[in-house]
Amino acid sequence: MKVLGVSCFYHDSAACLISDGKIVAAAQEERFNRRKNSPDFPINAINYCLQQDSASVYDIDYIGFYEKPFLKFSRVIVSHLQSFPFSLRNFIDTVPHWLADRLIMPLVFKRELGFEGKVLFIPHHMSHAASAFFSSGFNEAAILTVDGVGEWASVTCGVGKGNQITINKELRFPHSLGLLYTAVTTFLGFQALEGEGTVMGLAALGKPAYVDKFKSIISLKQDGSFHLDMRYFGFFNEGRMMYTQRFVRAFGSPRLPGGKLEERHCDIACSLQAVTEEALVNLACGLYHDTGVDSLCLAGGVCLNCVANQKIKEKTPFKRIFIQPAAGDSGGALGAAAYIYFNLLNNQPDNLMVDAYLGPEFSAAQIKRVLVNNAVDFKEFEEASLCKYIAAKIYESKIIGWFQGRMEFGPRALGNRSILANPCNPDMKELLNKKVKDREPFRPYAPLVLEEKAADYFQMSGPSSFMLLAPQVRKDKVAVIPAVTHYDGSARVQTVNKNGNPKLWQLVKEFENLTGVPVIINTSFNLRGQPIVCSPEDALGSFQSSAMDILVLGNFVIEKS
Repeated sequence: MKVLGVSCFYHDSAACLISDGKIVAAAQEERFNRRKNSPDFPINAINYCLQQDSASVYDIDYIGFYEKPFLKFSRVIVSHLQSFPFSLRNFIDTVPHWLADRLIMPLVFKRELGFEGKVLFIPHHMSHAASAFFSSGFNEAAILTVDGVGEWASVTCGVGKGNQITINKELRFPHSLGLLYTAVTTFLGFQALEGEGTVMGLAALGKPAYVDKFKSIISLKQDGSFHLDMRYFGFFNEGRMMYTQRFVRAFGSPRLPGGKLEERHCDIACSLQAVTEEALVNLACGLYHDTGVDSLCLAGGVCLNCVANQKIKEKTPFKRIFIQPAAGDSGGALGAAAYIYFNLLNNQPDNLMVDAYLGPEFSAAQIKRVLVNNAVDFKEFEEASLCKYIAAKIYESKIIGWFQGRMEFGPRALGNRSILANPCNPDMKELLNKKVKDREPFRPYAPLVLEEKAADYFQMSGPSSFMLLAPQVRKDKVAVIPAVTHYDGSARVQTVNKNGNPKLWQLVKEFENLTGVPVIINTSFNLRGQPIVCSPEDALGSFQSSAMDILVLGNFVIEKS
């Protein structure tokens, strides 16, 4: 039995193939067409998934789409009518897209793939819930999904047991933590659907000086629900602005993109983050009270906020938390396929997601062909000597492009499409931000740590395999790993174990042998405005266009003179 899950036409389009209860492949379309956050129909991702299973479209039993288009369209029409005439421009821009493809998805699958089988439409937040619960390994868990908006829901609370998921509560558009966070992100001069992580990092530089103002426009209830004062927001009016002049009068003039960052901007980001954390903790505590289940699954784009996730872990009664690594819309493809296979077809889930390495990989012969065709000088190493050699180069503060195995699914590079560097060098964050990533100087970098040594360096218990938690760095280690310690003393940790990624584990172990520190910097292998690299050609292009010192493709090493 083969089920193909698809998400597309908003942002982060993706495809996922489940075959006989196992995830064969999953990938975002952006990695293939090289357009970041691509909303396009994921034809390349679908072709990859089919090829990975040596299947054709005729072998697919069901296609699952990650939302119900007609229900979502009803919300769009109602919202436009409520905001008329201010929404007219937005209406004229978007409705043709709905008529051309979003309302005729079975015909789109026939047109693009030649597929004439059954297409099932899974509610957006159910797709999020299924992506987390069926991947968690839990037999029973509470489920919290939080994003901008699906069809109507912006938050759902439910419970999963066996192969069943029940949604018990939901909050509806326009009352949305995700849209609040995105609106403030654009107010602070960053790009919607891209700059939210930047605002999360910026928050550590500020003070919660605007919390009272935020709480006057978002009322937080004890049961976890909340209510936005819509006089401050214009999700469909005032052209393309997500905030109104009332918001500007309350918080001052908006920052222009690329403009100077002021203390006020940092304080607004800090206050937004604090209110978001409080709202999420309230939601999680309310969910625990309602269900009494001590395991929690999180999904939805807001659950990519690793600082807030850490607060949920620390401040709620849940004993175990699982956060789906592709928590945003790309993970909806996984959720749609999983919901059909397990819930609708009545199969029992069994360790669905072992890791996030679900994308393409390339053989040594394929990599060598790329290097030879591009007339690149390289050396080939045995694996053991490679890890020793690269660990020594990291110790020398060389910046490494690291390309190995299967590409990660989701927005985080987890050690197979990564840039690696020395966390002990206090200047390394500045070097990476200025010379390689070309991004704001305050942006933090993640530590990759041996799982068995993580508690020695960070205030954490248990693994953080998907880089979705931000514990505090232990005070006696801050001076040891300054390049991965953020301004507030936290770090977005990824743990690695020997069985999960043995080559990466060995590299970190060799660095520990040299330095006594079982930690290296891990950031995504991409340049500003580009998706994470997928192929050897992508990696070589990014390496040649940046100040990286060494590129490692499999066991091949390319060094700049």
